[in-house]
Amino acid sequence: MVSFNVVVKETDLFIHAGEILVDKTTELVLKYRGYVESYINRYPEFEKTLKPWQINGPAPIIVRDMVNAGNKAGVGPMAAVAGAIAEYVGLDLLSSSDEVVVENGGDIFLKTNEPVKIGIFAGKSPLSLRIGFRIDSVKKPAAVCTSSGTVGHSLSLGNADAVCVLSESCPLADAAATSIGNHVKSKSDIQKAIHIGKNISGINGIAIIMGDEIGLWGNLELIKIS
Repeated sequence: MVSFNVVVKETDLFIHAGEILVDKTTELVLKYRGYVESYINRYPEFEKTLKPWQINGPAPIIVRDMVNAGNKAGVGPMAAVAGAIAEYVGLDLLSSSDEVVVENGGDIFLKTNEPVKIGIFAGKSPLSLRIGFRIDSVKKPAAVCTSSGTVGHSLSLGNADAVCVLSESCPLADAAATSIGNHVKSKSDIQKAIHIGKNISGINGIAIIMGDEIGLWGNLELIKIS
């Protein structure tokens, strides 16, 4: 696979695919961002709310997926926007490449012909980039999304260095990572947050890193990163 970068406004995608597809990817980002932006123009509160959203009337399918993900996870729909953009762009790119990995600010959609290794970036934690996952997306696409209360600009109400969620849905993994991360104020909250997260329907695995501690649940193949 080859790698390339596409930036449109706040959306900054790093992509692996069978060929360079910058123009097509840019068109797709503009398309799906346009759907979300047009909905926000009609319902400005959609962009700001931190609570589940109720759709009244017609809405683009990407918006509906964001809302469904946020509602399942108990957070606002914009908690799923990065994952939704990654997934919708990635699915459309599969018509031009049989392997695609789309990373959008720590949220990853992937469909590959061989299992891949993904490291966990957890800021100043001693575990950062020393452990990761082996992800099998050979038969169907997969998603791994990360939220952090100590790294990056995305909103988190918690203090975890990294909350990683695995799912078949990138919007859901994104929203769930935010929701779970909101419950981690200290190391003693890790198990409670995992208990909350594992009850979100559609989540396959959770990893929470805070300092030198890690909590795990689900169908995870944890690996050491050399």
